[in-house]
Amino acid sequence: MLNTLVVYVENKPGVLSRVVSLFRRRNFNIDSLTVGRTEKPDVSRMTIVVEGDADQVRRIEANVYKLVNVLLVDDITNKPALIRDLALIKVGANQETRSQILDIAHVFKARVLDIAIDSITVEMTGGEEKVDRLLEILTPFGLLEVVRTGAVAMRRGTSTRVPATQQSAAATPTRKHDPTVSYSV
Repeated sequence: MLNTLVVYVENKPGVLSRVVSLFRRRNFNIDSLTVGRTEKPDVSRMTIVVEGDADQVRRIEANVYKLVNVLLVDDITNKPALIRDLALIKVGANQETRSQILDIAHVFKARVLDIAIDSITVEMTGGEEKVDRLLEILTPFGLLEVVRTGAVAMRRGTSTRVPATQQSAAATPTRKHDPTVSYSV
């Protein structure tokens, strides 16, 4: 089963490497990984999709939490969430196929970004299955290049689990690295 973890980390060099190394050491393949800054400049958010059963994911979540610079880990697999994937798809096109490709893009609500003499590039945002279906339908036309972001996810509604940081909430302490303590995973 695919599981989606949202990991909030301090926006510092080396944090991504430590998180990814943990997955490698535990012999888990990351199916999708996206990273970006949040509304707080000192916090980045990772969306990690990994395959495993509930027990394996609980153990991974606990181990990620132990890493230095990790502020919050949220398993949103079974929670109401919005999960989207972005794909840029360049398809071979000629005069005979151009209108068909444009019609398909319209049906899938994909945006046409570029039309060249021999290709069309579309942008598709949606669930992974929807992007996969568009790729399946466009394959016979000749996929020239495909770029996908991987999943980005957010809880539905007003429910959030955004971590407090030193700069944003003085009342809620943030875990700090203590050089006298040995951290291991």
